[in-house]
Formats: sequence, structure tokens, C-alpha cells
Amino acid sequence: MNSKKTAFYNTDKKISKLGFGAWGLSGIFEQCSEKELIHSVRNCLDQGITLIDTARDYGDSERILGKALREYTGRQPLISSKIQSKGPGMLRWGMPRNINEVFPKGWITKSAEESLRQLGKEKIDLFQLHLYWANWGVQGYWMDELQELKASGKVDHIGISIPDHRHENALIMVNSGLIDSVQTIVNIFDPYAFDSLIPLCQEKDIAVLARCVLDQGGLTGFLTSGMEFKQGDLRKVLFPPEIREEYIARVNSLQQYIPTYASSLTALSMKFVLAHPGVTSALISMHIEKYANQNIAIMQEDPLPEEIFQEIRMQHRWLKNLFSKVYWSNGIYEEK
Repeated sequence: MNSKKTAFYNTDKKISKLGFGAWGLSGIFEQCSEKELIHSVRNCLDQGITLIDTARDYGDSERILGKALREYTGRQPLISSKIQSKGPGMLRWGMPRNINEVFPKGWITKSAEESLRQLGKEKIDLFQLHLYWANWGVQGYWMDELQELKASGKVDHIGISIPDHRHENALIMVNSGLIDSVQTIVNIFDPYAFDSLIPLCQEKDIAVLARCVLDQGGLTGFLTSGMEFKQGDLRKVLFPPEIREEYIARVNSLQQYIPTYASSLTALSMKFVLAHPGVTSALISMHIEKYANQNIAIMQEDPLPEEIFQEIRMQHRWLKNLFSKVYWSNGIYEEK
């Protein structure tokens, strides 16, 4: 694992190509004890993970992560967090809203202070807008607040996280030269960021954090037709019965690459995203030790051959939005 490092942005900081996505620390998927979650963080750090991505919107994630880091005596990882957005329910994630609603004046600074308190840190390595729409432009009081956080030393780098597959939303901001990173969905079914966004980030020397690499777990092959999820498990909404048959069929079609090019579907999915040199780090939920250890071990496999990467990229793309019911259907999912 130690050899699988990459430079972050245009600095001499080296981070692991595999990052710890800390949404799982909130209990949004499985319910784990706080002790188990803290252990999961330490387990990954001990094995060379040097990037952890969390958010104000991830429930208790920042607090639990902060506690784990205070107990950890080894080298501290790079911590990225995201500014909690405001607005009318979940609709702001599906459609552009006025920036004055989503990030009102002073809110970014307030969110940063709360993140620092929860994490127990004096500085956040990377601080991202947890929502960005191109119609907001690139300048305004909100950008001034981000730049002031950098100037004050409370934040080292700033970036944006875009809500879903509409990657073109980030292009105007990447071209502005005002940010250091972009976080976006990238996976076998949604490789669209490889078309324009990631090459532009390479050109502008901007870090790319890939999320939803396993498509909320769907690309691990865990999903079955009759599977039922416990109440409160987000996957109950993400994988409704009406899409399951097609989803399962598309996942099964990837079995042709196993085991010649990857040891498992999970390995294929991870290696696909990391095959592109423009991806700085791939963020994956690693709050379950068993799966975290399996994911870390995958990093020792040979990379995908270029021709297989391109074949999968062209032949298995599938434009969909698992979050459509989360964003646009009232009462199906409520924020806690």
C-alpha cells in the first residue's frame, strides 16, 4: 500500500490512491458501535491510508473521526471535509437553487468553525463546497469566505463537490483557477467525468477525488432481486425493485473480466477508476474492517491494461441517477 501514493494538487503532499470515504461513520448504511467505527479508522491508517473525506452533512462522522484521530499515535492523514449546504429539503441536490439560500453570507465560515471543533483540529487540509451549480459563477461573497479561510490558516486547500453525473457543472470553476480540487462521481457505469472534466483538471493541475466508485455498493455484486434493506438504510431507496433486474444484468455482464483482469467485481471497479492518471484518489467506504482490508489488498493487483479500461469505458456506461428518488420524491427520504 505504501507505494500507491500520489501527489496532492501542486504540493509535495503525498496521499494514498485509495481514500477513506467517511459517510459510513454516520450510520447511513449499517449500524455499528462507535468503538467499531473508531477501530475502522485506525485499521486503515495503520495500513497506509492517508486521506479521509468527511462532511458536516454526514451526521456524527466528523465527531467520530476527530475522536479516532486524537487516539491515533501514528502519522496523521490528510483530512478533507465539506461545507454543509442549506435549502428546501433534498431538492437543492437535484436542481440549482439560489446560492443565497444554499450558502448564505457567513455560513461557510460558520460551517468551517464547526468542522474544526468536531474534528478537534486547528486546520482542515481540504475544505469543499458540498454542492456547486455552474449558474453560481466563480465569484461572490462565498468565494471570498473560502479564500479568507485559506488566508487565515484554518484551511490549506479549497474545492467543490458536485452532486451527481452532471459533470459539466464543474468546468467553469475548474477553468477559473480558484480551486484546488474537484470531487465527483466516477465509476464503471458513470465514466462521463473521463470525457471532459478530468482531462481539464489534469491540464489545470487540479486534484480529482472520485466518489461512488462502487456505485453505493452495487458494483460489488451484492444486489439480488429479492433483497430487503432495513429501515433507515439508504440503499433501500437507491436500489428500488423497478431498476434491480437491469442493474443486476449489467453487473453480471462485467463478470467476463473476472478473474483475468481483476480478482473480483470490487477489484475491477476500483482498478477501472484508478486506471486514469487524472484521478488523484478514489474514495470508498471503509468503516467495515473486513471490506476495508479487502479493498486495501486490491491495491497490490496489477493495473487494468489500457485496452480493457477503454473497452469497459465505452461498452458499459449507463446513464442513470440512483439518487432520483432521494432528490425529487417527497417523503421517501428525509434528512436527519
